[in-house]
Amino acid sequence: MPWNNQSGGSGGPWGGGGGPWGSGGGSGPGRGNNGSGQGGGGGQPPDLEEMIRKGQDRLKTILPGGGSGGGAGASKGLIVLVVLIALVFVGYNFFTFRVQPDQQGVVLQFGEFDRQAQPGLNFRLPPPFEQVFTPSVTTINRADIGTRADDRRSGARDVPEESLMLTGDGNIVDIDFAVFWRISDAPLFLFNIQNPEGSVRAVAESAMREVVGRSEIQPLLTQGRQITETAVQELMQDALDSYGAGVEITQVQLLTVDPPSQVIDAFRDVQAARADNERVQNQAQAYANRVIPEARGESARILEAANAYREQTVAEARGQADRFTAVYQEYVQAPEVTRQRLYLETLERIFRDNDKIVLDTNDGGQGIVPYLPLNELNRRSGATQ
Repeated sequence: MPWNNQSGGSGGPWGGGGGPWGSGGGSGPGRGNNGSGQGGGGGQPPDLEEMIRKGQDRLKTILPGGGSGGGAGASKGLIVLVVLIALVFVGYNFFTFRVQPDQQGVVLQFGEFDRQAQPGLNFRLPPPFEQVFTPSVTTINRADIGTRADDRRSGARDVPEESLMLTGDGNIVDIDFAVFWRISDAPLFLFNIQNPEGSVRAVAESAMREVVGRSEIQPLLTQGRQITETAVQELMQDALDSYGAGVEITQVQLLTVDPPSQVIDAFRDVQAARADNERVQNQAQAYANRVIPEARGESARILEAANAYREQTVAEARGQADRFTAVYQEYVQAPEVTRQRLYLETLERIFRDNDKIVLDTNDGGQGIVPYLPLNELNRRSGATQ
C-alpha cells in the first residue's frame, strides 16, 4: 500500500529515531560514547557507583532539603526525577505526533481511517492501536509524458510509445507534455489508489490521446495549444474525481508538438506548399477585392450617365414639342406676323456664326455697305485672350 513509505509515526522508543535504547548514536546506559557497548577511550566500563554519587551530589543543591538530607533521600529524588523524565519522554513519543504546515495528518485506528489531524501537535494512541500518516498536500508534483530524464546523458530520453498519437484528420503527431498535480484529499489519496503517480500518468496519456483524436494537426501546431491544454486538464480532473483519487491537476503544459522525425522533412514540404497555396489565394482575393469594386463603380457611372442622357433627351424633346405647340397657337391667331417672325429668327440663327457682307442694291447705291461688326470683334478678342 502507498502509505508504507509515507508514515509520519516514526520516532517511537523501538524505532530508528534515536530513542534512549534505539540504534542511533546516543550513549545509553551500559554503552560508551560510540554506542558499541565498549567504554570510551580505554575500553573499561564506566563506574556506575561513581556516576550515581556525582548525580547525588548535584541533586543536593537542587532538591529541597538536599543540603542536610542523607544519601537515601538523594537517591529517592534521583529516582523520581528519572521516572518523571521517562514518563514525559514516553508520553511525548507514544501519545503525540506533529503535523507540519504543508502536511495533512491521517490517523488510522486498528487499520481503519478514523480522523484527520490539523497542522501542529496532536494526540494519538500508541501503536499498534493507532497509526499516523502525514503526506504533503502543498507540494506540486510533475509527471512527464513522452519523455524521461536521462541521467547518463544529462538530458531527456524520448518515449515514442507514449508520445506518438493519431489526430482526427489522419496525421501522426509526436507530443511531449508535462502534468502538474498535488494531493487535494489525503485519505482518498492514501487508500483509494495504489500507485498515484502511475495513475496520473495513465490518465494523462489517455486524456491527451482523446483530445488529439478529436483535433486536426494544424491547430495543434499553431494556435490551438492553449485549447488543447485546457481540454486535457478538464478531462483528467473528471477521470481522477470519478476514481476518488484525491488528486488535483493544477496545469497541463505542452512541451513539444512535432511530426514524427521520420517524416518531418516531407511534412515541412507539405507545410511550405500549403503556405504557398494560401499566399496565392490571398493575392487572388486581394486582386478581386480591388477589381470588383472598380468594375461596379464604372458600371454605376455608366448607368447614371445613361439615365442623365435619357432625362436630358426627354426634357429637350418635351420642350421642343411645347415650343412648337406654342408657336402653332400664335400662328393660328396671327399667321403673317408669325410667319415673318419665324423667317427672321431662322435667318438670325443661320447668319449668327457666318461672316456677313451687306450689299446696297438700290438705284444709286454704293454696293458694299461698310459696317462695324461689334459682335464678331468681341467674340474674336475673347478667343485670342
